[in-house]
Amino acid sequence: MSGPIIPVRTGLYIDGAWRAASDGAEIEVLDPATEEAIASVASASVEDGLAAVDAAHRALPAWAATAPRRRAEVLRKAFDLMIARAEDLAKLMSQENGKALKDARGEAAYAAEFFRWYSEEAVRNISEISLNPGGTNRILVLQQPVGVSILVTPWNFPAAMATRKIGPALAAGCAVVLKPASETPLTALALASLLEEAGVPKGVVNVIPSHRSSKVVAAIINDPRVRKLSFTGSTQVGSVLLREAANTIVNCSMELGGNAPFIVFDDADLDEAVAGAMIAKMRNGGEACTAANRFIVQDGIADAFSKKFAAAMQAMRVGPGLEEGVDLGPLINKSAQNDMIAFVDDATAKGAKVVTGGQRPNRKGFFFQPTLLIDVPDEANVLSHEIFGPIAPMQRFSSTDEAIVKANGTPYGLISYIFTRDVAKGLDVAEQIESGMIGLNRGVVSDPAAPFGGVKQSGVGREGAHEGMLEFLEKKYIAVDW
Repeated sequence: MSGPIIPVRTGLYIDGAWRAASDGAEIEVLDPATEEAIASVASASVEDGLAAVDAAHRALPAWAATAPRRRAEVLRKAFDLMIARAEDLAKLMSQENGKALKDARGEAAYAAEFFRWYSEEAVRNISEISLNPGGTNRILVLQQPVGVSILVTPWNFPAAMATRKIGPALAAGCAVVLKPASETPLTALALASLLEEAGVPKGVVNVIPSHRSSKVVAAIINDPRVRKLSFTGSTQVGSVLLREAANTIVNCSMELGGNAPFIVFDDADLDEAVAGAMIAKMRNGGEACTAANRFIVQDGIADAFSKKFAAAMQAMRVGPGLEEGVDLGPLINKSAQNDMIAFVDDATAKGAKVVTGGQRPNRKGFFFQPTLLIDVPDEANVLSHEIFGPIAPMQRFSSTDEAIVKANGTPYGLISYIFTRDVAKGLDVAEQIESGMIGLNRGVVSDPAAPFGGVKQSGVGREGAHEGMLEFLEKKYIAVDW
């Protein structure tokens, strides 16, 4: 076992203390580039999960009563610490997740921004007062912390998905239990140490990695002291958790799967469209819910676009994420690698053509080549499933209406991308596309200051911006006479 690239506590973090799992269970964490173990981390049991809820429940009243300015100062300190340690965190993420170091560095900076943003939002929990229409009393509306919050995060952005939830929850005055993905628990545990150093009181943040996720999460969200569930992950798992949450009517925020269309019109700037496509598809190796999943390109520009897009893919350096200069690291695990092979085999069997890539390299690690497929038929699985890897399937279209129909032909609606020099047309198409976010002549939209979330089966609620803190607040109406 090679060990984490930086020192990391590997126990459960509950009530401000590090402990082994109650039954001694552990998770073996692998480096996807070498397929070798780098750490063993405590794996929480149901009893450990309930102990974390106990701790959060005890800590909640004092943290909720803490002055907003004090909560803001703690979050600002957490931001400062993250920026000071950004390189170490980036290398840790690259080691346990496999992502290219340049992507990990970008995530470290992005993740830290959520602590800075919500340090500023913590003091902006504004109440309302008005006179009722009949003039008989005042209407006072307070916003209070929703309560003990369960945060469940995925492996693809182990720092950013945690800070995007912890930041607003702490700003609002909530105490939290974070259950990170079992593939990437080290980053979450490093964040626990950082938050403790920043001054977060014991019990306010608890971190419980577990390979028994379904049992642990089901048990703790059925605890009547839990009032909030914030989940990022697949639509399938989100649906299961929503059913579980219905038992005790837990307030839920869900950031779920996507099937993002990337529409390129004939009048688009070709170089900008290809550059945007490389970001939208290849950032984080395509392992992102915001990754472009379907390339819908107008007939007049399709040949030129596919040629330049393929050339850009071929220029990518594939290798271990920790190596400087690498553009594309390995996938998260063997199952993901097998999924890529299955997508290509299915598409080509149905008539699609491989322009570049399409295979796993002959090397150790869960690698897959950057791949462009053209002439992909509607029935290919790669068009209807979230790819979560470096495969770009491309189709052509003739009219704007046809592009909109193709874009909306999915139960998902997280994000869409549009490239055109005609901004009026782009805005018109954006209004007709069924997704919560649009990148118009941009290959990336994520921003702590913007509301992130989807429609249809891509989610419920929003993260980021002021809306992100509102997800952890509940309104209380008081009718007042004076």
